[in-house]
Amino acid sequence: MARKAKRDLTMEEQLARGPLDLPFLMLVLLLLGIGLVMLFSASYYTAFRDSTKPVLNNPYYYIQHQAAYAMAGLVGMYIVSRINYQHFRWMAPLALIASIGLLVLCYIPGLNAPINGVRRWLRVFLVAGPTFQPSEIAKVTVVLFFSARLCKRDTEKQLRFTRRTGTGRMLNFLEKIGFLELVPYGVVLVVVLGLVVFEPHVSGALLVAVGAAAVLLVSGISLWWFIGIGGFGAALVGLMYVTTDYVKYKIGIWLDPWGADAQSGGYQFRQGIYSIASGGLLGRGLGQSDQKYGFVPEPENDMIFSIVVEELGLVGAFMILLLFSLLILRGYWLALHARDKFGTLTIVGIITLLAAQVFLNISVITGMIPNTGISLPFFSYGGTALMIQLAEIGMVLSISRQIPAPRKD
Repeated sequence: MARKAKRDLTMEEQLARGPLDLPFLMLVLLLLGIGLVMLFSASYYTAFRDSTKPVLNNPYYYIQHQAAYAMAGLVGMYIVSRINYQHFRWMAPLALIASIGLLVLCYIPGLNAPINGVRRWLRVFLVAGPTFQPSEIAKVTVVLFFSARLCKRDTEKQLRFTRRTGTGRMLNFLEKIGFLELVPYGVVLVVVLGLVVFEPHVSGALLVAVGAAAVLLVSGISLWWFIGIGGFGAALVGLMYVTTDYVKYKIGIWLDPWGADAQSGGYQFRQGIYSIASGGLLGRGLGQSDQKYGFVPEPENDMIFSIVVEELGLVGAFMILLLFSLLILRGYWLALHARDKFGTLTIVGIITLLAAQVFLNISVITGMIPNTGISLPFFSYGGTALMIQLAEIGMVLSISRQIPAPRKD
């Protein structure tokens, strides 16, 4: 019997099998490699002194786990990059519902995995296995959902209501200024941000809001709405400062980290600054940090960049920030050249999340903003967070496959 001929690929399948954007991919791999090296340097003493389970004084504990997650994340990134990103449109609402369900589980005793009284984590198998933060998933699902809806914004007809009644005239006015268009997005944000904030995880809520705002802004929503909402947010922070002791305490430490409370609330910032200052121009050398020996709290996590500066110096820190800058700029370049608006909005949301994390982490370490507890992408310890970040990179690479090739005149 003659062998059956292979089916010809459709145009959509051919587009989905285009080449990956190599500059973007190489920047990601370079940052990931440097991040793993610096994580090992920053974490081995902390792990060696930790006799609790599951570390048990194993100096390789953090790097072994992070490397394993990195390998799994790279495999996931490759698989996601091979998926036609158009499928993400219909997946977006389902993914958003699933992420909200996971956030709800964080409030159910017995199913959540609270750490120090904070309900941010779930176990992978709910009752056993490694932990993860559902807010990490919520960040990207909100971006996908907003992108999938807003990419159709230019083709949707404006709503019209009767002018014979006061209600109808009011609704027409609200539609004209764009308020009614924002209602479904506002509802989604209120639900997601509310669940994240009260875990409590204010920094996670901030990132969700930043990613959503980036997609809304690029889709063409009026800038005046952002100015108004930004003013409302600033007023809310001011109100919280006046009425909430915790917020007042955090901002007070930020304004005066060298004051009377420096040995408790300001201790982390002070040790991080000492670490940065001792690095000088060229640094002490890889593995030669003094501050990671029990001085800088969590050197393998939020404060890892202070160890990077101490060991690699100002020059090394500048080179790492340059790599991040090139990655972010390349991401926005891919957004500008994406095949359609859905691809553009998705990349803008993902890259803005990455840029915001880098900016906020460095700003906290250098004292530009109050402590937010945001990790540094590709560097800070956190296996599931790293896997999700690499999956997001896979989405960007999937979109890059379908960027039209430049014409040859």
